[in-house]
Amino acid sequence: MVLPYAAYLRVYEPVTAFPEPARTLWTAYADSRRRPRRVRALAAEQAEATRRLAADPPEPAPDRESGHAYVRRSGDMLYVCPWQTRLRSWQAFERFAAQTPAAVTACFVPPLVAARTADDFERWKRAGRSLRPCIRSSNWHVPLTWFVPFAHAERCLLLGGPPAGDGEPANRGPATAVPARTLIYVTSMPEARRRIAAALPVVRDNLGEGTREAPMLAAGRLEALGDWLEGFHPKALVELDYGGLVHLLDDDALRADESVAEVGVAVAGMARGEVELAVAMYKRLLARWRPIRALESAN
Repeated sequence: MVLPYAAYLRVYEPVTAFPEPARTLWTAYADSRRRPRRVRALAAEQAEATRRLAADPPEPAPDRESGHAYVRRSGDMLYVCPWQTRLRSWQAFERFAAQTPAAVTACFVPPLVAARTADDFERWKRAGRSLRPCIRSSNWHVPLTWFVPFAHAERCLLLGGPPAGDGEPANRGPATAVPARTLIYVTSMPEARRRIAAALPVVRDNLGEGTREAPMLAAGRLEALGDWLEGFHPKALVELDYGGLVHLLDDDALRADESVAEVGVAVAGMARGEVELAVAMYKRLLARWRPIRALESAN
């Protein structure tokens, strides 16, 4: 199965932060042998979505919320990131419908199905339920703002060898294109918030809401990212996963990818007034990500 060419930003909250009965359910789920393991979870999500979209008629969102989650363990603490497939599907379909002419939308989803999906989401909203997903996704690239919460030392690269468990992937084994091939960063919520708070005034003073030189690293986007993280437990973990994007990069390119470090150097350079250093880092980022993003419209 070909995974979506998308990157993911996930928040894992301590299982103790969930109210009952969710806390007990997630604790039991983490110990279940039947749940998709970390290395296979993306493929499991994709298979589930493919079955829905290949149905006749297609199902833009499932009838019930997913009972699956990504799981992490650190010491004695269990962390959980629910898939929230129904909520995320609703939000994705709402964006798709808003950005696509109705005639084109009808080619993918029959009007009656589209109307029912929109009505279901409106009822969910009116009920006052949370609209904050634990997972954000980005197709064909990683937004520059997503690199800000992390440090280079928090990088975990796996190019092959035996699949990792629910802990951190390790650098081991030969370079092969196995499903376990992955690049992720993981940090604590306090560190993520601190780095965004430190970078925000620098970006606002130097770049404002975005310029031709740095359209993706803008104060508004960075502030929105910080606001999203503020809605989670203060002891949560934040994970950046390159997801299916790793299959657009060979092993040498993944080893050489220092996007997090380059964004950090660019922000530090702007703070010190070293404009040439900041521009040099941005050019390196642009040279890496522009060809990958261009694949979205490749014939």
